[in-house]
Parts: sequence; structure tokens; C-alpha cells
Amino acid sequence: MAEQLNDRESSGLADKLMQYLPARFRPGAAIVPVVRLSGVIGAVTPLRPGMTLATVARVLERAFSYRNAKAVALVINSPGGSPVQSRQIYLRIKQLAAEKKLPVLVFVEDVAASGGYMIACAGDEIICDPSSILGSIGVVGGSFGFQEAIRRLGVERRLYTAGAHKAMLDPFLPENPDDVAKLKAIQREIHQIFIALVKESRGARLNGADDTLFTGEYWAGESAIALGLADSIGDLRSTLRARYGEKVLTPVIAQPTGLLSGLLGRKAPGAGQLSALESMAGLPDELISAVETRAIWAKFGF
Repeated sequence: MAEQLNDRESSGLADKLMQYLPARFRPGAAIVPVVRLSGVIGAVTPLRPGMTLATVARVLERAFSYRNAKAVALVINSPGGSPVQSRQIYLRIKQLAAEKKLPVLVFVEDVAASGGYMIACAGDEIICDPSSILGSIGVVGGSFGFQEAIRRLGVERRLYTAGAHKAMLDPFLPENPDDVAKLKAIQREIHQIFIALVKESRGARLNGADDTLFTGEYWAGESAIALGLADSIGDLRSTLRARYGEKVLTPVIAQPTGLLSGLLGRKAPGAGQLSALESMAGLPDELISAVETRAIWAKFGF
């Protein structure tokens, strides 16, 4: 009888001590780290970078290295951007998932379009809201023509180059059909890389002709599922609880902020004044950047 009491006391003490352990160290705890990937992809301006591999690499490494993780959840909300950065982020996710042998669940919020959808394809499953926007598998580029404006203002354009095509698509020169043809050839090449990536990632789940799926068109959640671009309707909390239990833990892995961020990125003396001057000098670029970023989101109704 005394031995049974001692066993019970020991068990109770162990349970109490277990409560003070960080959740990830408790035996049997189901953990799914969550990483948010949001915003326009690529360098927006030197003073305001968008989402790039450099900005998300450390967060991804931490998520995939989380002890006792059952999977990694990615929450994506991006209208796209740089095809290079999109593919590099996609590849890093695939590499980490293979190394750690962890499944990747992608949850789409408002939009995963163009480069945002490319990143989503790194997931084993893509889960979305009925109102999420997915797709836009294409390549776009644009500019303006200012040659008439500067002529009316009496501005003389002086441009010196070495190389026949160095000034290709200069917005202050008349449009050259040969230059446009060269640009379109590059776009077609990048488009084929995008198409191959989607086909490799989604495989037999795709349910549509190429001239439907890969025209740059985009769809809401249910239609995207019907075409095989996504797998199911759901939200992060309900989906993870259904798969890993009511007590599943979903720590959000984010960049360091506050005091830690300040210590890690301490500025040199006088850097504050220099930063302020740089910010003032960069105001025109920042304004243009804000307009362009807003235009990218507005394309998808946001």
C-alpha cells in the first residue's frame, strides 16, 4: 500500500513538473510550426525590400528545425512579384522538407497568385478559403512611354551606350518592335519554367487544359480546387486540430523584433541621422513603390 502511495505521489510530482517544461519538450505534444509569407515578392526599393529568400530563410530554417514537429504550416498571402525570388523560396522549402522529412501544409489567405502561387506549390497540400484567389500562372512586365511628354516640355534626351541593345525599352525613346519581341521571348521562357514547376508539384491533381490553367487567369477557392490548383477548403486552426488533435500546438515562427532585433542589428554612431537623410532622398522611390505595390494588389481586388 505504501509503495502504491509513493508511486502516485511520484506520478503527481512528475505531472506538475511537466507543466513547467516548454510545450515542445513535453512527450507526445503535437507541434506544427507556422510561418507567414506575405507581401509582394522581391526588392521593392533599396529602402523597403519585399519578400525575398534572404528575408525568410532564417525563419524557414527555424520552423523546420523545431523539435517534435509533425509538419510545417505556411500561411501565404502574396500577389506575386519576382520570379527568381519566388522560385528560390520554393526550392528552399522543398529542400528543408526533404531534409527534415516533414510534410508541408499551405494555407492561402486572400491571395496566392503568380509568384505567391509558385511558393504555394512547395506544399504537399494547398488549403484555401472559398474567397481566396489562386493562380495567375503567367509572366507580366510593363513600363511607360514618356518620349512625347519630354518633347512637349522641351527636354532633350541624351543617352550614350556601348552595345546595340543596351537602351532596350528605354521609356524616353519610341518603342522598338524588335525590343518588344526580345522581351516577349524572355517572358515565354520564364513562363515555361513556371508551368513546368506547377506540373511537377501538382502532378495528376491538375484537372484542366494548358490553355486554361496557364493563361495567367486566376480563380476563387472552389474553382481552383476543381482545376486541381488547390486541394481543399479549410482554415489553419480547424484543419490542424482535426489532423493532430485538439491540443496541437501552433507556434508562429517570426523574425526577431524589439530589443533582440535592436541588439542584433545595432547601428553605428550617427547612423540614425544618415538613415533619416537616406529616407528623405528615397521619398520619390518610396512613393512610386507604394503605387506599384498597391497596383499589384488591386489587380486581384484587394
